Amino acid sequence: MATKKQILLPVAVLAAGIALAIGLSAMKTPPEEKPEQDTRPLVAAKSVNIDAITLDVKSYGVVKPKDRTELVAQVSGQVISVAGQFVEGAFVKQGDILARIDPNDYEADFIEAQAGLAQASSALEIERAQAHVAKAEWERIKSDSSDAIASELYLRKPQLAEKMANFKSAQARVKRTKRNLERTYIKAPYDAIINERTISLGSVVSAGSKFGELSATAVAEVRLPVADKELQYLNNGGIGALVTLSAEFAGKQTTWQAKVVRSEGIVDQTSRMSYLVAQLPTPYADNTKPLRFGSYINATIEGRALDNAIIVPHHLVKNNKIAILNDNQTLSFKTLNIVREQNGMVIADQGLNSGEQLIISALEYPTEGMAVKLEGIEPKSDVTQLALKEDTP
Repeated sequence: MATKKQILLPVAVLAAGIALAIGLSAMKTPPEEKPEQDTRPLVAAKSVNIDAITLDVKSYGVVKPKDRTELVAQVSGQVISVAGQFVEGAFVKQGDILARIDPNDYEADFIEAQAGLAQASSALEIERAQAHVAKAEWERIKSDSSDAIASELYLRKPQLAEKMANFKSAQARVKRTKRNLERTYIKAPYDAIINERTISLGSVVSAGSKFGELSATAVAEVRLPVADKELQYLNNGGIGALVTLSAEFAGKQTTWQAKVVRSEGIVDQTSRMSYLVAQLPTPYADNTKPLRFGSYINATIEGRALDNAIIVPHHLVKNNKIAILNDNQTLSFKTLNIVREQNGMVIADQGLNSGEQLIISALEYPTEGMAVKLEGIEPKSDVTQLALKEDTP
C-alpha cells in the first residue's frame, strides 16, 4: 500500500506546474494589432485663381530715327567755315548753320541780277508811258483815219510785251541768284543728331558733294516682327496698341512707352513675319534715360483683355482636360477652353471656378472618381476607423 506522502507529492507537483503555466500565460503580451494600410495616392493641390489679364505679345527690334537726311552741297565752292557743333554725336537745332561755302561769286551774281532787274523795270515803265501816249494820240486822230481799229504796233503792244518779258526774266534771275547765295549756308533741316561729317574746312565741293548725315530727334521708330498666329491676340491688328520697350542703359534695365502707329501690311519673305511700327516721341528728351538710335530693344505689345483668365502649367493639361480635387478627396477631370499656350503655361477662359483645388502632383494612372489623399492632412485614427466599421451594417 502506498503511503499518504507518496500520493500527495505528485499531486502537489502537478498543481504547481499548472499554476506556473497559468502564470506564464497571463504574463505573455498579446500580439499587436496592425492598423489598416491607406493605399490612396498622396497628392498636392493648389487653389485656382481667376484674374483679368492682357494677352501681350512679345517682340524685338532696333531703334531708328523716323527721318534721316544726307546733307549735300547745292552749289560749288570752297568751304570757308565749319560750325563747332558739326561733329558726330552732337545735337543741333533746326536752322543751325553747320558750314558755309565761299559766297563771293554768288553775291556778285545777286548784285548783277538786281541791277538787271532795275534796268528792266525802268525800260518797262518807259514803254508803258509810250504806250499810253500812243493810245491817247490814236484817240485824237481816229475820227480822221480810215482805219476803224488802230494796229497793235501803233499802240506799242508788242514793245510793251517785250519789256514785260524782260522784266519777268530779270525777276527770275534775282530769285535764282538769291537762292544760290542762300545755299552757300549748310543748315540743319530739323532738330537732329549728327551721324557723320565728311568735309573739313578748306574743302572744295561741287553741287551734289556730301557734307554729312543727320537723324531727326523728334520721333524714334521700331519695326516689331510679329508671327501671324500672334496677331489674333491683338486688337485691331495691333494698330494703336501701347508698347513697353526695354533695354539696358548705363548697366540698368530701363523701359520706355511707345505706341504702334501702323502695320507695314506685308509678310517678310525671309522671316515670314508681319511687321508693326511703333513710335516714341523725343527719344533723347530725358537725359537720364535716352532711347538711343541703334539700340536693340525687347518689346511687349499690349494685347486683348481677358476678364476671367485661368493660368495653369502646361504639363497638367492633357487633351484639354485637367484634374481637380473634390471636397470628398476624390479626383475628377474638367475640360478647359484654351485660349493660348505660352512659356510652358496654358491660358484658358472657361472650365474652372475660382477656389477649386487643382491637383499639381504627377499621377501615373489617374481616373475619374479615384480616391486620393491630400498632402499635409493626417489620416483618421484607428479608433475612429474601428468606430466607422462598427457603425457600418
